[in-house]
Amino acid sequence: MHTEIWLERNKKYSIIDGETGFTLDVAGMNFSEPDLEQLSAKFAKAHEEMKRIEAGAIKNPDENRKVTHFTDRIAYPTSQLFADVEKFVEDLRSGTIKGSTGKKFDSVVINGIGGSALGPQLLQFAINGPYWNELSNGKRKGYLRIYFTDNTDTAGVKDVMMAVDLKSTLILSISKSGGTQETKNNMIAFEMLYKEKELDFTKHACAITMEGSELDKYSRSNNWLKVFPMAESIGGRTSEASIVGHLPAALAGIDFKSFLAGACRMDNLTREPAVKKNPSYFLASMWYIAGSGHGDRNMVIVPYSDRLVLLSRYLQQLVMESIGKEKDLDGNTVNQGLNVFGNKGGTDAHAFIQQLNDGRNDFFVTFIEVLKDSMIIPVTETIAMGDYLHGFQAGLAKALLSKGRQVIDMQISEVSAFNLGMIIALYERAVAFYAELIHINAFHQPGVQAYKLASKDVISLISELQTKLNAVGKFKGTASELCAKTGLAERELEVSGLLAKFAENSKKRKFPGFKISRSWDAGKGWIYNIKSNA
Repeated sequence: MHTEIWLERNKKYSIIDGETGFTLDVAGMNFSEPDLEQLSAKFAKAHEEMKRIEAGAIKNPDENRKVTHFTDRIAYPTSQLFADVEKFVEDLRSGTIKGSTGKKFDSVVINGIGGSALGPQLLQFAINGPYWNELSNGKRKGYLRIYFTDNTDTAGVKDVMMAVDLKSTLILSISKSGGTQETKNNMIAFEMLYKEKELDFTKHACAITMEGSELDKYSRSNNWLKVFPMAESIGGRTSEASIVGHLPAALAGIDFKSFLAGACRMDNLTREPAVKKNPSYFLASMWYIAGSGHGDRNMVIVPYSDRLVLLSRYLQQLVMESIGKEKDLDGNTVNQGLNVFGNKGGTDAHAFIQQLNDGRNDFFVTFIEVLKDSMIIPVTETIAMGDYLHGFQAGLAKALLSKGRQVIDMQISEVSAFNLGMIIALYERAVAFYAELIHINAFHQPGVQAYKLASKDVISLISELQTKLNAVGKFKGTASELCAKTGLAERELEVSGLLAKFAENSKKRKFPGFKISRSWDAGKGWIYNIKSNA
């Protein structure tokens, strides 16, 4: 494209917030004015639905609930709950609240999964960096080291326990429903570990959950240190600007009021009805046009900042859990979705960028540039280290565009709590607007529920299989032979997986009434040896 034409397109299709320096440039996307005009009716209807969200309409019909994350954050900074969180953190930091042995709290483990972990992880890494926990108490100004358990993997619990002193560690469990199994399992593990050390777990435990939930009832009946309420109308993946993001951030000394101010600033910019003046709407319209309204192109997120490396993981959940739906709002099968992946700029040039430049043209890439360098390090008389990062990003964008690849450019002045608030709010509203364009419910997750139900079936098989193995007494043979003997032939695949799990853990795990081991036979495969404990 001729330089003058490109510059004109760049000016026409950029949105700049002069007050904050935020810039969105979609000139590198393959669209035209007629493309936007054809969607004008859809845009207008979607905007009205966005207004209904903020007016308190029921926007998650499956759960019959409102969606209030856009509006709740306006009043939250002046609320009693906000003040309670800040006081709790200050009491921990000053030593007014101590652990069960009288030691000041030095560490916190955030026990949550999905939206209860991804947002706090993103903000912590972006603002405090990867080595926060290695800093001295003085350099941390008394704020806590912060660790995460975000799965039901025993290795995660073990790794954290190797790093912390339980006597000075707070365990913060976050679960909206209060029944999230992964979070519950970790909580049980921590309770056990504190008990083994003869420490009072209740003096180290606090929670964020919905009032009346299983976790709420359990924590209150056991007199936990503190229980904070979470709004029923805020979903996990849109909860970072609520208490779910606030308490972990405050514990690590992050200015959450500034984060909320950034989110509210973006909210103000994105209430604009005109698509080309609204960053979230313009962004979502590009997703729609690029993917033909059906997510036919992958979204690649490439922030040119080490501190923003977790952004793609955060957006992966926000976008894919919201947009990936089998049915539309009318019950039609549509199988919508939008794939999201990414890492960080510079590094990516030595990874998947090769495919983006030379391989399949099935994506659009979003570059996020941070203008302010953390340090000024001269490499030559005229070039600083940070200039290379800018040059690599600009050069890659130019190379991709020359190959007909589609590019969105975004800029922020620096990595700060305020700017992170802007970015998260930008994508939250873009996702909601895009969902309206494709007529789906962005605020439920039936696929997640389906997997949970299927998992429960396998979990129940674990107990059934152990009962049958105990009854067998003595056996040596393949999984197939064992299934035939125990009446589980129809579940051979699942039983094979469980037998392998049992055998590999047999040295440390006690099974009721039997012992199990396995050996490899080149002709038959794995041979399982079951013996009675009697």
